[in-house]
Amino acid sequence: MDTRNEIREFLTSRRARLTPEQAGLRTYGSGPRRVPGLRREEVALLAGVSVDAITGAPAFVRNGRMDILAANRLGYALYSEMYAGPRRPANTAWFVFLDPRAPGFYLDWERVANDAVAILRSEAGRNPYDRDLSDLVGELSTQSELFRTLWAAHDVRYHDSGVKRFHHPVVGDLTLSFETMTLVGDSGLTMFAYTAEAGSKSEEALNLLASWTATLDPTELANVTDRA
Repeated sequence: MDTRNEIREFLTSRRARLTPEQAGLRTYGSGPRRVPGLRREEVALLAGVSVDAITGAPAFVRNGRMDILAANRLGYALYSEMYAGPRRPANTAWFVFLDPRAPGFYLDWERVANDAVAILRSEAGRNPYDRDLSDLVGELSTQSELFRTLWAAHDVRYHDSGVKRFHHPVVGDLTLSFETMTLVGDSGLTMFAYTAEAGSKSEEALNLLASWTATLDPTELANVTDRA
C-alpha cells in the first residue's frame, strides 16, 4: 500500500466516526443515513469552503443533484422562495418543477427548467448509482409531466456563467450575472456567486435586499413569503 492510499484510508476511517452534529454542521431530515459519518460535501465544507466568507454578493454551494448545501445571508435572502418550501436540503430542481412559486420567481422559468433537467442528466451520467439522485428523478418523474418530457430528451449541458432574471417578493425584479467555481476539494460541489451591473436597477434592488436581510435573524429568512 502506498502512502496516498494509507492517508486516504486513515481519513475515511476518521470521517466515518464523526457525526455532523459533532462537527457543528446543520443536518436535514430525521431518517438514518445510508453510511455512517460525514458525507463528502460536509467534509469539504469543514475544510474551509465557507460562503459566509462572501458578504457583498449572493452565494451558495450546490452539489450535482442540485441540493443547496450552504449559502450566505444574501444567498438565503435571494432564494427565500425556495427556502419557504418544505424540502430540506433545498433543491433547485424540486423547486422548479414541484413548487408553485417557481414560475413567478424565475422570469425565464422554462429555460431554467430545461437547464435543471440537463444538469441532472449530466450528473446521472457521472454517478449512475447515486441512490439519492435516482430517488429525486423518480419523484420528479411521477409528479411533473414536463419533467418527464424533458428528461426523455436526453439533453446534457452545463453553464459555468450566464445571466438569470428573478422576481423577488420583497425587492422586485433582478437581472444578475452568475459565475461558478468547482471546489477543488470535491469535484461534486460548485460555488455560485451573483452580481448586478453597476448603477443598474438590479444593483439597487440587490442593495435593498442586503439592507433588509441585515435586519433579520437567519431563521427568519425562510418566512419571507409571509412577510411580503
